[in-house]
Amino acid sequence: MSTQVQIVNNSHHPLPSYATTGSSGMDIRAFIDKPLVLLPMERILVPTGLFIAIPENMEVQIRPRSGLAIKQGLTCLNTPGTIDADYRGEIKVILINLSQEPQTINDGDRIAQMVFQQVEKASWNLVKQLDSTERGEGGFGHTGKQ
Repeated sequence: MSTQVQIVNNSHHPLPSYATTGSSGMDIRAFIDKPLVLLPMERILVPTGLFIAIPENMEVQIRPRSGLAIKQGLTCLNTPGTIDADYRGEIKVILINLSQEPQTINDGDRIAQMVFQQVEKASWNLVKQLDSTERGEGGFGHTGKQ
């Protein structure tokens, strides 16, 4: 199944596409005038030149690329980054360098992936008490390490 999505590509890079038939995300590329050098723990907003009209009841999630994370220590800071259906601005990616060395981003580098996701809207049902469950109020780490 495929959903038609309107896109404006102001970059000179190809449109995002799925690398394989089993891919969930499409790689998106940096659209920059000159290389960007990120120092350790530095973050930056990287433009892509892409503008999309996300269908109603959908969102786009911006997620890190595993290869970039393991090889260079670069990842998306706000993960997953959510792009709402009514946003029409340029898609930009917040990257952070978690490595111990400066990392360079060049024009056209694949910096993140975008995943289209259905959105289920919720409505509130105000009650005085919630039903009980086996877990109850057990929070972080309540089941232990094993």
